[in-house]
Amino acid sequence: MNPPFDAAAGAATLAALQDAETTAAWRATVDATAAGFDDWIVGAVFGGTYQRSGLSLRDRQLLNLGALAALGGVEPQLHGQILSSIKVGVSRAEVAEAFVHLVAYVGLPRTMAALRTLDAAVAEDTAP
Repeated sequence: MNPPFDAAAGAATLAALQDAETTAAWRATVDATAAGFDDWIVGAVFGGTYQRSGLSLRDRQLLNLGALAALGGVEPQLHGQILSSIKVGVSRAEVAEAFVHLVAYVGLPRTMAALRTLDAAVAEDTAP
């Protein structure tokens, strides 16, 4: 039987989603506040949930975008997930359309907040 969490697979998934500097920054922040929790996130979330069959990494990213946009008030996390989504091949237009699709379910204010976050993330990603 395979162990439910695979830290090495989690690290590889993170490398596909984020640059090393981004990963190191959030891990240091999390570890400083809750020692060891960053290891759990890498192992359980990225080395567990993300390793399940049935959804591609791209599909998982679209789900993350929808969930965070629906939550509202988590723009820093949404910003990061937008950049990760683009890194794995979701286009800016597809991210925008995903947010537009949500308007009937999450409302105009949350949709507009998500679109503003998309604009900020894309501007950051294309800055020299």
